[in-house]
Amino acid sequence: MAETYVLVPGAWHGAWCWRPVADRLRAAGHRVFAVTLPGLADGDDRRGLNLSDTVDFLAAFLDRHDLTDVTLVGHSWGGYPISGAAHRVPRRLRRLVYCNAFVPERGRPLVDDVPPGHAALFKQLASESADASIVMPYEVWQQAFVQDLPEPVQKLLYDLLVPQPMSYFDQALDAPGVASLGIPVSYLAGVEDLAMPPGEFAWSPRFPQRLGVDPVELPGGHESFLTRPDDFVRILSGLR
Repeated sequence: MAETYVLVPGAWHGAWCWRPVADRLRAAGHRVFAVTLPGLADGDDRRGLNLSDTVDFLAAFLDRHDLTDVTLVGHSWGGYPISGAAHRVPRRLRRLVYCNAFVPERGRPLVDDVPPGHAALFKQLASESADASIVMPYEVWQQAFVQDLPEPVQKLLYDLLVPQPMSYFDQALDAPGVASLGIPVSYLAGVEDLAMPPGEFAWSPRFPQRLGVDPVELPGGHESFLTRPDDFVRILSGLR
């Protein structure tokens, strides 16, 4: 049966990163939209943006296109905008899917959900930029996000990333957990994902527990939706 998917990228990414998944879903007969959130398109002005702008954009996108029965998928930081939008337009949603993603708690920003060293690095990089944004250091990208790819591909993908507004990391959502909405929810966890270190700050079981679900394992690392799209689509399509 044909379904409607809205795909939301994580930090530093735009809609481009969902192309392999979107193409495969469309080939299977589904309706698919991939979005680029405010400040994350090439050449965007990132000054003055707030986390609420991403929520406003996503909720308005669903309304503008009159989308219903939507499977809303968020990768990594994208867990924040999909959580906020779910509270705004729950009537439009069929399922929420968090892919190697943060699951926000009310009043808790992303910088409080990463290791202290990560938070300190984000703040330093933002303070050194002209527009309070963060450029992903290549070494971090190479070693923790795409460590399962050949170096030429690592460099190619790195060149596609854009600066991320720091406000998206140090502002919180003023909403309860999405479990309160009664919408079916899934958590996809990459078995080789090193973007959050093992232990206290690991993606799983910490974030699936916030949703009250067991994680569904994904082959690959943090960017597995982009690097292993066939596996990703197979698992996403099989969620019940």
